[in-house]
Amino acid sequence: MGNSQKIFFKSEKYQTDKHIWLEAMFFLAILGVLAVCLWLAAYSSHIAPITAKETSLEVTALPIYAAYSLGRMMLAYILSLLFAIVYGSMAARSRQGGKVLMAVLDVLQSVPILSFLPVVLLTFTAFLPQRLGVEMASITLIFTSQAWNMAYAWYQSQITTPKELREASATFRLNTWMCFRILKMPSATISLIWNSIMSWAGGWFFLMAAEIFTVGDHDFRLPGLGSFLQQAADAGDIEAILWGVGVLIAVIIALDQLIWRPLLAWSERFKLSMVADDHDPPSSWFYDLLQASKLVNWLKVRLLLPFMEKIDLFFIQHQKPSPQGVDQEVQSTWGSRLTFVLVIAIALAGLWNGIGLLLEVGLDDWLDIGKGLLATLIRVMLAMFISVAWTLPVGVLIGTNYRLAKFLQPVVQIAASVPATAIFPIFLMFLVNIAYGLDLAAVLLMLLGTQWYLLFNIIAGASSIPRDLKDTATLLGLSTWMRWRTLILPALFPFIVTGAITAAGGAWNASIVSEYVNFGGETLMATGIGAIIAKSTAEGNFSLLLAATITMIVAVAAINVLFWRRVYRLAEERFRME
Repeated sequence: MGNSQKIFFKSEKYQTDKHIWLEAMFFLAILGVLAVCLWLAAYSSHIAPITAKETSLEVTALPIYAAYSLGRMMLAYILSLLFAIVYGSMAARSRQGGKVLMAVLDVLQSVPILSFLPVVLLTFTAFLPQRLGVEMASITLIFTSQAWNMAYAWYQSQITTPKELREASATFRLNTWMCFRILKMPSATISLIWNSIMSWAGGWFFLMAAEIFTVGDHDFRLPGLGSFLQQAADAGDIEAILWGVGVLIAVIIALDQLIWRPLLAWSERFKLSMVADDHDPPSSWFYDLLQASKLVNWLKVRLLLPFMEKIDLFFIQHQKPSPQGVDQEVQSTWGSRLTFVLVIAIALAGLWNGIGLLLEVGLDDWLDIGKGLLATLIRVMLAMFISVAWTLPVGVLIGTNYRLAKFLQPVVQIAASVPATAIFPIFLMFLVNIAYGLDLAAVLLMLLGTQWYLLFNIIAGASSIPRDLKDTATLLGLSTWMRWRTLILPALFPFIVTGAITAAGGAWNASIVSEYVNFGGETLMATGIGAIIAKSTAEGNFSLLLAATITMIVAVAAINVLFWRRVYRLAEERFRME
């Protein structure tokens, strides 16, 4: 027995060491990509300066600007959804490989997207026509603000799927496609819809940065609501800001009524429960209209159902049943070996280029980066504390009180989707002249940009608590405190973890726009690593930009590894709904 325990612990230590090395290689590879892109950006920065056409502040231009922005958001969301499903499924499929993939996702999520934007911009414009390159860079930035929380949500739903349902899918010998359609997608639907709403809110948050950006002598602008609002903020035109925010709110309301509320009403069928709920389910006038439409029903019966049957039949004939579960391992193939060699090559290239840039950074700059990191960390922790303090009770109230949810859900969705960067100049007018006003404004903008990740995940978790468990708590006569301790908090724990990880990443990213602000022709700067990144970006100081970005990535990744990953493992092992 003693020898078997030694062998087990030795094997476990070997697997842990192996994962640490793999994570280190992927981390270096990501930094390698960043360093190579920064080198390309530095090269392209020597090209003739680009001065883009000013965005029109005429109100009549707002409809076409809204169409442009909506198109970019939609393309980025489609890419984010595909990425979340593919990447999250790969991570959930293998317990050992999933640790590496989630570690890579931690690093990707920790990359400050606003410091990465000038790199992407200058890289694309170095090889592509300017307008196409800027459009691709804009969509890439919006994608990075949408994809990570959706991938976390999909992964969380897969690893917490009840064991009996996974065993049933294996018993019925479902192939990969049928398992996806019958088990995986329904299990993730509620969480995925709420995180999709949050992803759109995150996209709107960074829309201003995605459509107008200045790097040294290069001025990039795209027609859209984001560039309109940024142009109005730079000019101090409050009337134009209000018009832009008004059109943006109108677009958000339309999306809520025509897409998100119908999807929430439709997703009620996927709630996991042994008994039927006795409450009025989420309703939508547009969803009811679609259900009552003879044309829609005809299209469903004549086109959609036969098409899905043909797809099911095709995969049944061409796919063999595969064992289900998260413990299976993906066998090594030539493709995986080639990928590993490519990762090593990129990591070495990153070290070669990155070290050269980092050697240009002086000791005083590194000390400033350290002070800025500490200041930003304090702001992030404060924003997270405030977010949890109010989103937990409010999220449970909205997710469990269905009558109240009918009124509050649309309000919350609209409030979350209004980009804080659009209304931030209005707050600055009142805070900039008071003591520590910019620091307060920075925490406020972090809070406005991150609290919704927690709130939406908590609402999704509270609304998916099975009715039979709530009835059992009522029959046992549990007090409010005991109900929270034994039912609500354990059921919400995986959702809170998912929301907190993405909220923390969002807070770090928000520091770049909250600590370095241009308002009314004046530049305002608070102490923080986000301000260093924004300032070095504006000045085209790529060595300082790389140093500050790497520091932020290492800090966020370390927090994820030392804290959030352990909490995620606790959610998987102790708080799965069985």
